[in-house]
Amino acid sequence: MFTTALTSVFLLSLGLEASAQSTSARTAYTPSRGACPADFQLVRSAGASNQTLGQDESNYVSTRKSQVQPSSWSTYLQNVQAKNFTLPDYVTSTLGNGSNNGMGLPNLGIATSGGGYRAAMFGAAVLNSLDGRNATSKDIGTGGLLQAATYLSGLSGGSWLVTSFAQANCPTFQDLVFGPSGSNNSTTDFGGWNAQFDLFLPSSNTTENLLFITEAISETGGKHAAGFPITIADPWARLLARHFANGTNPTNFFDTSVHGAGITFSGIANQSCFANHQLPLPIIVSDTRNPNDNESDVVTAEGDVVPLNNVIYEFTFFEMGSYDPPLASFTPTRFLGTTNTSSCVTNFDQATFICGASSELFNEFNITLQSFLTSSVGPVISILNSSLPEDDSVVELDVTMVPNPFFGVANGTFPQSNQAFLRLVDGGEDGQVIPLQPLLVKAREVDVILAIDGTNDISGYAAGSSVIATQNRTSFFPSAYSFPQVPTDINTFVGQNLTHHPTFFGCNESAPVPLLIYIANGAAPPGLPPITNVSTDQSSFTLPNAQAFLDEAYVIATQGFPNGSQTSDSEWPACLACAVVDRVRAKQNITRSGICSDCFNRYCWNATQSTLSTNNGGSGSSSSSSVTLHGNLKSTYAYGIIGAMVILSMAIL
Repeated sequence: MFTTALTSVFLLSLGLEASAQSTSARTAYTPSRGACPADFQLVRSAGASNQTLGQDESNYVSTRKSQVQPSSWSTYLQNVQAKNFTLPDYVTSTLGNGSNNGMGLPNLGIATSGGGYRAAMFGAAVLNSLDGRNATSKDIGTGGLLQAATYLSGLSGGSWLVTSFAQANCPTFQDLVFGPSGSNNSTTDFGGWNAQFDLFLPSSNTTENLLFITEAISETGGKHAAGFPITIADPWARLLARHFANGTNPTNFFDTSVHGAGITFSGIANQSCFANHQLPLPIIVSDTRNPNDNESDVVTAEGDVVPLNNVIYEFTFFEMGSYDPPLASFTPTRFLGTTNTSSCVTNFDQATFICGASSELFNEFNITLQSFLTSSVGPVISILNSSLPEDDSVVELDVTMVPNPFFGVANGTFPQSNQAFLRLVDGGEDGQVIPLQPLLVKAREVDVILAIDGTNDISGYAAGSSVIATQNRTSFFPSAYSFPQVPTDINTFVGQNLTHHPTFFGCNESAPVPLLIYIANGAAPPGLPPITNVSTDQSSFTLPNAQAFLDEAYVIATQGFPNGSQTSDSEWPACLACAVVDRVRAKQNITRSGICSDCFNRYCWNATQSTLSTNNGGSGSSSSSSVTLHGNLKSTYAYGIIGAMVILSMAIL
């Protein structure tokens, strides 16, 4: 069967090669080289312990803090007060303080996790509950918090959400997922996520699927011809573009339109939403896969393949690099692909290529030689490796390859200092599936983090593995990062139902340790059937199912901590407001009082407690201790992309 499919793909690729290679998408996806600007700096040192922000980030954050956030926080406060809560004076005075260029306001970061479409959908629902443009969220009293945040990080499925939101110029989340309201999306530049079309095999017609994949693969040919290695990450990026980048709608989904090619990550900064400082600064996270990784250094749960002490990379519209002490350096995102100061590369930082780097799990088959060769991906990679004119001692086809701008940096203490390419993989492969690391950078001075956990720990629900991994990793780099104490094992999360409702971590710690507001997809809301625990393998949604998922996830995001026979905590909006100002309160040596004191007694995790009293009646959860981690994407990614890789190995030349 596989041989027949292989032959069919090959014949189709030959028939389409001439036309596909002339498409505008192929040209738009191709990087170009030119003279570097006169003031070009390839590498900026960020300081291993005395960290410094890049100038562009510093300018964006300070402008947003002085010109946008005072009114954003004030509007958010008004939404909370409309519920007639009696908030302590320190809450109202802090959030209503628009003077002094925004100084004294909370510095909030939001992190939205990986976990494929499930995580993207769950993250969208939670962000929708924080969106002041949503009348329902405004009426509930949680709307407006998104507009007040400083940072918004995404990883894997969360990177799809964050990137698509920014490049589409910050639409409402309903419009982001389904396309513009009141339109059939046949003529719009952004048609939503097109979730009704499968990521890999969008048609019920086999021939149409082969044509579709062939077209997507052919779009990477110009990049290869320009001298850049093509790996599995490139066709993956082109498939993601049909869903999470401007240029695709249900009408043109199968045609030869540009489909988001040419939209660069750095270019998103030109969108008015960002240019006017209305958007929290997006940060996308990717892990490193080093050729000489010691598997004994993989210290997190079964299923993770990247050691926790490997360098984590972050991408903003301005810079790409890491604050991890072994590197502590950045390079301009606009010139990603550049390795010297005379010939600069542009157009390499394709937006969906960055998403692909953050969600690239294919290397998980390559744990041992035997498992690699016997996996479904092994033969395909072998064909690709023998067909492309690449040096297989340098180019690894199962990872994202980026020319290394940090070659020679850090005098050998940086593990990839002597490598021509950075090898990037899914940001959650070390077990940290929530992108918390960028928000722990001390130079960013984040007071409070709202962590959105849509991972799959047990039966499609989250059980805290990601925050445990972050706690473990922070111990490697205490000079660079601070993290609140969380449970050390999943059994505590499960036994205390910490994922069935929002939980606050770090309540009795102080800056620079941020307060963590943890909202997990941990169980169905009381009285509702489980809908949001779909498999990470799921690569499409019917539109009614997508809406049902978003509706239930929205309930999870706004229910708070139900008590007794309640289905929601009516005081949750006030408790959320108390949490976001708590580090500012502590810096002013003010004692918690009133409703905030009650909220912290209810929502804080106390490390000395053996159990956390709960009676939320959540349904659809599992008591099983069997944990299935982020690697659940392997089967879908591999089988879905296998045809694409075969075509690539034959048609790209």
